[in-house]
Amino acid sequence: MTIYQHLKNAVAAAYAVPAAAASLDTLLQIELSRELERLQAKAARESPGNPAAEGFKVYSQADEDGILQAIFERLGTRLGSFVEIGCGSGIENNTHFLLLKGWRGVWVDGDPANIAAIRAALPPSERLRVIEAMIDRETAPSLMDEQALSALGGLDLLSVDIDGNDLDVAVACAKAWQPKVVIVEYNAKFPPPAVVHITYDPAHRWNRDDYHGASLGAFIAGLSSDYRLVSCNLAGTNAFFVRLDLASAFADHPAECLYQPARFHLTALRSGHAPTMSYLRNDLEVPR
Repeated sequence: MTIYQHLKNAVAAAYAVPAAAASLDTLLQIELSRELERLQAKAARESPGNPAAEGFKVYSQADEDGILQAIFERLGTRLGSFVEIGCGSGIENNTHFLLLKGWRGVWVDGDPANIAAIRAALPPSERLRVIEAMIDRETAPSLMDEQALSALGGLDLLSVDIDGNDLDVAVACAKAWQPKVVIVEYNAKFPPPAVVHITYDPAHRWNRDDYHGASLGAFIAGLSSDYRLVSCNLAGTNAFFVRLDLASAFADHPAECLYQPARFHLTALRSGHAPTMSYLRNDLEVPR
């Protein structure tokens, strides 16, 4: 049974309506919206200036789109560049919305089906490079050489979500490219100060259990020489780090205050109708 079906059953019981009721999806979305608003108010109250209070979803998994927008507004970055490692099929990720706002960058994924879906849906564009590759800490930095970084005008955002060696890959790429912002998927099962991560293994494949990625504390330790944690999204899936020379734009809260536990049910919150690649296809077809 999916998370969404569990939630529907819970709402059906709470409202005493049949599980097949046509209104059930609406009731579920209302409850999810209320919870997100409550958590945003709590974040604003307990950690003033926390970008998590400004999150929203367009094409991200949960509230990451709004958090990224808040971060880059404070940094004064209107049009930027990104590399997203673990971009999926492109429909739902951390940079789809940025592309629609005129950003440029690179999507990387190791699943041939995901890359095939992207290439079938989108036209070739100078604003988006698509790479099929299984990434490890040795090969990841070579994705972007000095010429490629120069062509982008430097890197504004690195996003890593590969359900395995995320820590090693994120640290290696951050050191090589020095992006302004790093967003990583953390293992929310382990709150700070726990420093927990999988044993590095280039052949690792996630078995959809709790042995994946790294704790928030492990990312803080790995990135601390160059980056500071500024937020975690309220679904408890992604952490946001800003380069130290830019971090003064953000309140300095302890990790225990910024950490968010796993609330994967918030990923069931919808943003309008079902997402597609249609707007992005139209946008990439028109040169900017």
